[in-house]
Amino acid sequence: MQNETRPLPSNNDALYRFLGGSPLAVAFRLILLSILVGVVLAAIGFDPWNILRSIELLFRRIWDLGFDAINWLWRYFLLGAVIVIPVWLLMRLFGTPRGR
Repeated sequence: MQNETRPLPSNNDALYRFLGGSPLAVAFRLILLSILVGVVLAAIGFDPWNILRSIELLFRRIWDLGFDAINWLWRYFLLGAVIVIPVWLLMRLFGTPRGR
């Protein structure tokens, strides 16, 4: 029976394995990803200096948007109903009777 021995990894190999690649390549990917995520977060109104306030504002805007959407739908419903309901009623009153 042979005693198999493996050489211990050098510190450099452990660092590469921990980071998932060379430190320079990993740093470059993290910088690009951070910029991309920062652009997305800035687009929805996040501020890096006051992150908790930004999260509160985001939820408040989503809440307000929900009620604005209901208001928007209600207004269009009423606008359409002003035409649709009377036309439907007239068609029912003066339409030809249908046999069953």
